[in-house]
Amino acid sequence: MEKYTLKNLDCADCALKMENGLKKLDSVQFASINFATAQLQIDTEDIADAEKLINEIEPDVVLVADSASEGDEEELNFKRELLRIGGLLTLFIGGMLFLKPLETTPYHLGEWAVFLTAYLFAGWKVLRAAGRNILKGRIFDENFLMAVATLGAMFIHALPEAAGVMIFFTIGEFFEDVALDKSRRSIKSLMEIRPETARVLKGDEYTEVNPEDVETGSVILIKPGERVPLDGEVISGASRADTSALTGESVPRSIQEGEIVLAGMVLLSGSLTVKTTKTFASSSISRILEMVEAALQKKAKTEKFITTFARYYTPMVVFSALGLALLPPLLIPGELFSTWIYRALVILVISCPCALVISIPLGYFGGIGGASKKGILIKGSNYIDILARVKTVVFDKTGTLTTGTFEVTGIHPRNGFTGKELLKNAALAEAHSNHPVAQSIKKAWGTEVNEADVASHEDISGYGIRAVINGKTILVGNDKLLHRENIEHTDCDIAATVAYVVIDGVYSGYIVISDRIKRDSKNALKELKKLGIRKTVMLTGDNRNTAKSVAEETGIDEYHAELLPEDKVNKLTEIISREDGYTAFVGDGINDAPVIALADAGIAMGELGSDAAIETADIVLMTDAPSKIAEAVKVSRKTKTIVLENILFALGVKLLFVGLGASGLAGMWEAVFADVGVALIAILNALRVLK
Repeated sequence: MEKYTLKNLDCADCALKMENGLKKLDSVQFASINFATAQLQIDTEDIADAEKLINEIEPDVVLVADSASEGDEEELNFKRELLRIGGLLTLFIGGMLFLKPLETTPYHLGEWAVFLTAYLFAGWKVLRAAGRNILKGRIFDENFLMAVATLGAMFIHALPEAAGVMIFFTIGEFFEDVALDKSRRSIKSLMEIRPETARVLKGDEYTEVNPEDVETGSVILIKPGERVPLDGEVISGASRADTSALTGESVPRSIQEGEIVLAGMVLLSGSLTVKTTKTFASSSISRILEMVEAALQKKAKTEKFITTFARYYTPMVVFSALGLALLPPLLIPGELFSTWIYRALVILVISCPCALVISIPLGYFGGIGGASKKGILIKGSNYIDILARVKTVVFDKTGTLTTGTFEVTGIHPRNGFTGKELLKNAALAEAHSNHPVAQSIKKAWGTEVNEADVASHEDISGYGIRAVINGKTILVGNDKLLHRENIEHTDCDIAATVAYVVIDGVYSGYIVISDRIKRDSKNALKELKKLGIRKTVMLTGDNRNTAKSVAEETGIDEYHAELLPEDKVNKLTEIISREDGYTAFVGDGINDAPVIALADAGIAMGELGSDAAIETADIVLMTDAPSKIAEAVKVSRKTKTIVLENILFALGVKLLFVGLGASGLAGMWEAVFADVGVALIAILNALRVLK
C-alpha cells in the first residue's frame, strides 16, 4: 500500500470520479481518496496507469509521493488569485456603472466586449473542464451545470447576470479553497509531530541520523526543546516533558532515570540520555500517525451515501431543469420560452452539490483531527457514527477502571508454612509470568528469582499457574484453581484480589494483592450517565467480592466476575443481544482483544494497553484515563451533529431557492448564494469540530 498527495485537487466531485475510476482498473487492488487531505492511498502494480486515469479526469492534478507542502508557491498563488479577482470585480463594476451607455452601442458591442471579457477571464477554467469532460463522456458535474447556466443566460442576453454569476462563483470557490486549505493545514500540524532527527552515540561522539535508521538498544541524547525521536528507557538525566502530542494532556510530566519516554514527547527542561527499546516503525508516534492516516480512509455510511447521492442528483437536476424550460411554454398559453429558460438556468446554478460533497467528509475529518488533539485516536469516520449512538458501555476491571499496579498487602500462611516460604515459592512459580499479580509478588519477594530452579511452567488460563521447582509442584492461582484440583482449604470469599498457594498438594496459605481504583473512574461513570448512556457493565476474571467492591465504589450498574476470556466473549454477546443501541467495550489486556473485536465500538487503553488490544480496537485512548471515554462520545456526537446540520442546511436552502427560482422570485444573484454561499457556510461549520 502506497500513499500519494494529489496536488491541486480542489474538486470534490473529481475526487469521487477518480476513486471510482481507479477501483475499476485491473492493476488496482485498492484505492481510496480523501478529498479533505488531498491524499490517495492505493495498492497497485502500475502507478503510471493510475496516474494516467487521474490526469484524464483532472489534468491539473499532480501525483506526488512526497506530501511536503511548498509554502512559497501557495502564497504566490494566493496573491495571484486576489489580484485576478480584484481585476474582474473592477471590470464588472465598471460595466454595471456604464451599462446604459454600453447598451446604446451598435449591436450592443460595448456591452458584449465588457461582460464577455469578464466572463471569459472568470470562467475559462470552468468552460475548459466542462468541454473536456463532455468529450470524454462525463457530462453531469458542477462545471457542466455552471457552463450551461451561464452560456444559456448569455443566449437570452442576460450578459451582466452571466458574467456576475461566473465572477462570484470564482470568488466563492476561492474562499472555499481558503477554508479547505485551513482544514488541511490543521491535520498537517497533527502529522508534523514526526521527529526529524535522532542524536545517536557512535564511539565517543553523538551523530545526527534519521530516526528510521536507529537500531533497538542504541543510546541517544535528547536536549531541552527537542522532540523525543524513539521510545526508550532513561539511563541518565531528569527532565519535564510535554506529552500533549500523544495524550492531549497539557500538564507537563516529570521524567526520571529508569522511566520510559515515548517518541513524540517534547523535553522542556534538562537533557536525557536514553536507551532505545523500539525501532522508529514500532514507536508510539509512528503508530499514532499510521492510525490517524488510516482513519482518514475509512468512510462513514453518511459519507458513502452523500457521494452516491451526488452521482444521481446532478443528472436528475439537469433533466428537471430541461423540463422546466420546455414544458410550461409548450403547455401554458402565453408563456415565453425566455422566461422559463432563465428560471431553469437559475435552478442549475442553485443545485450544484458542492456544499454536501465537500462539507460532509470535512466534518468527519475534523472530528478525527479534533479527537486526536485530545489524545483519542478514532480509527475511521464510521466509528464516529457508532460511538455517537452507543447506549451501553462494558468495562474490563484491571488496568481499565483500576490502576493495574498491584502491591502485596498481606501474607497469610497456613498448615505450618511460614510467610517467607509462601512468598518465595509463589515468586518462583510466577517467574515466567508478566501478569500484574505475578509482578507484584516478585517485587514483594525482592530477591532475584533464579529461573533455572523452575523445571516446568504451565499457565492454566482463568485459574493460575502450575510450576515444578526444585522437585516440588507449586500451584498459584484463584479459588477456582483450588476447587478444580480438589485442594482442601478454609479461606474462601475474601473481599480482595488473592493468590492462593499450594505446595505438593498441601494448601499453604494466601497472599493479598491490592489494586487501587483510578482517580477519575468514578467521575467517568458519572459523565457517561449524564451523556445518556443507559447501562454500564464490568466484566472481570477477579473474584466476586473484589468485583462487587469496585462496582459499588465506581457506580457500575452491573458486574460479572470470575470470567475466563471465553466467558467474557459469551457474556458480551449476551449483553449486545439484549441491549438496544450500540455497545462499546473498554479494555487494556491481551485477553481483552477478542471482546474488543466483538463490540460495536472496541476501545483500548493506549498508554499501558497491550499491542494486541490496541491493534484490535476501533478507538485508542492515549492516556489510561476512563474520563477520555466520555470525551470521545462528546466529540463523536458533536461531529455527527455538525454533519447533520450541514446536510439539512444545504438541502433545505437549495430546496427553498429551487422553489423561488421556479416561481421566478429568485434570479441568478440569489442562485450564487444558494450554491457558493451555502457551500462556504457548510465548510466553515464543518471546521468548528476541529476546535
